[in-house]
Amino acid sequence: MTYRLAIFDFDGTLADSFPFFLSVFNTIADRHAFRRIDVERAGELRHLGVRQMMDHVGMPAWKLPLASKTFMAMMRDSAHAICLFDGIADALRHLHGQGVLLTVVSSNAEHNVRTVLGPELAALIRRFDCGMSVFGKASRIRAVLKACGVAPADALYIGDQALDAEAARKAGVAFGAVHWGYATIEALRAQACVTEFVTPAELRRIAAAA
Repeated sequence: MTYRLAIFDFDGTLADSFPFFLSVFNTIADRHAFRRIDVERAGELRHLGVRQMMDHVGMPAWKLPLASKTFMAMMRDSAHAICLFDGIADALRHLHGQGVLLTVVSSNAEHNVRTVLGPELAALIRRFDCGMSVFGKASRIRAVLKACGVAPADALYIGDQALDAEAARKAGVAFGAVHWGYATIEALRAQACVTEFVTPAELRRIAAAA
């Protein structure tokens, strides 16, 4: 089948922001009084989901919006230095050229997303639904579907974390897992993804997904 609408997560899916995340994590931890991490062992954290990560560093749920706000503010100052994964730009151009509607649903700030994408690629995005939300990503996915006039069966949400898969499931859309993001592909396979993308170039398959 062919998907009419591609809904992309941003951090770890389009943008290679994990190195930046690691570089500021302990500063954020100090500011909001939760445990630091050993950056040298950061690879082990890829096996943890968001909730498990919060437990690992002793962060209560009520601190997450505050910590996220600090992260977004710090990223705003450094967004120009954060890159897209190799192949993402060409894949977005290809999908747009094939008539696939492109959207972004992210807990990051829209300013940061647009800055990293750059003017050319940002212009290809039909809708941005960004920022922290108390209602979660599922509600944002539903809003994108409604705004674009696309049925859930004709949309694919592409992400790199278990929470992305959970949001897609709640919104009734299929989930595509990327191999290059924050979480391991083994963790994402446990979330019943309908397709996997080993490299960014494989995103082209969204225009004619099997």
